[in-house]
Amino acid sequence: MPTALPDAVPASAAEPGKFPLILGLDTFGDVTHDKLDRPLSHAQTIRNVVEEGVLADQVGVDFFGIGEHHTTDFPLSAADVALAAIAARTTRIRLGSAVTVLGSDDPIRVFQRYSTLDAISHGRAEVILGRGSSIDSFPLFGFDLGDYEKLFEEKAQLFAEVLKGGPVTWQGKTRPPLRDQDVVPYPESGPFPAWIGVGGSPQSVIRAARYGYSLMLAIIGGSPARFAPFSQLFHQALEQLGQPARPIGVHSPGHVAATDEQAREEFWPRYLEAIRKVSRVRGFAVPTKESFRYEIGPQGALYVGSPETVARKIATNLTALRATRFDLKYGMGGLSHEALMTNIELYGTRVIPRVRELLA
Repeated sequence: MPTALPDAVPASAAEPGKFPLILGLDTFGDVTHDKLDRPLSHAQTIRNVVEEGVLADQVGVDFFGIGEHHTTDFPLSAADVALAAIAARTTRIRLGSAVTVLGSDDPIRVFQRYSTLDAISHGRAEVILGRGSSIDSFPLFGFDLGDYEKLFEEKAQLFAEVLKGGPVTWQGKTRPPLRDQDVVPYPESGPFPAWIGVGGSPQSVIRAARYGYSLMLAIIGGSPARFAPFSQLFHQALEQLGQPARPIGVHSPGHVAATDEQAREEFWPRYLEAIRKVSRVRGFAVPTKESFRYEIGPQGALYVGSPETVARKIATNLTALRATRFDLKYGMGGLSHEALMTNIELYGTRVIPRVRELLA
C-alpha cells in the first residue's frame, strides 16, 4: 500500500469545475450559555442546534453537519435524530454527520439511520465517517482501544460495500459475516454521499481512495498549507486505483461576527477554556494569546473574524488545497445561542456570497 507523498498530480485528477463549490457549517453541539453566562441544559442545547440548522437553511448555507460526541460538554450523541428534526423543517440544505465514529458503531446501523434521514429529507443526507479523535465512545460501547485501527479499517470496507446497493456479502474479524444480505431501507436516488475525515494520516487518505469515499481534511491547528500533499496523494491514489475523481473538503473551526475585534473577543476566552479542558486528556498545548493570533492569521487554521476576513481565508485555502468544499465548525462551549445564530446568519448572507465571488 503506497504511503509516500507524490511529487505532482496529473492535471486531469483535479480538473477545475469538476465538482460544485459547497460551503457548509458543522457543530459538535457544544453546551451553550445564557445571557448571564450560565450553562443551558442538554435538552435546550439540542433544541438550539435544531433551530440553528433551520436558520442555516434559510440563509443559504449548503450543508449542516453534527459531530458525534458522548461527554457532558457535547450532548449531541445521536446526530441523526436531530438532523431528522431539521430535515422536517427545511427544504434545500444538505444534512449529515461531522463525523460519525464508525469504529465504535455498526456500519449496517449507520447506513440504515442515514438512509432513513435521506428518505425524510428527500435525498439530502450525507455521512462523514471518522476513526474518532475523541475516544469516549469506545469504552462506552464496549470496544477495545487496542482494536482501534482494525475496527475502522474493516467497518469502512463494509460500509462501502453496503453503499453499492444490492445484497451484501462480506467477511471480516470484527463482526459476523454477511452473505447475500439485503440492507434496508434502499436510498431512493442511489447512494448518498459518503466521506472519510482525515486529520493527518497518509494511510487514511489511501483508505478513502481505495474504498471510494470523498476526502474531508479536518484541519484544526497549524498551517492549512501543510495538508496540500494529502490532496495530491488522494488524487494520485484515485487514479492508480482506477477510481473516479472525487471531491475534497476542508473542516476547520471558527467564528464570524460583525467585526474582527468582536469575533476575537467572543471566541478567544471560550477557545482557551475548551482547549485547556481537552489538553488534560489529549496532551494539547494550552494556547496563548500569541499562538491564538497566529491561528487566526493568514497562516493559521482558525477562521475567526468579520465576514470579509473569513471569506478571504476560505477562498485562499480552498485554492491552495485544491478543494471544493469548506465546512466551518462554528460554536465553542460557553458561547450564547444568540452569538451562534448571528454567526450563522453572517456566514450564510455575507461569507458564502463573498467566497463565491472571490472564486468565480
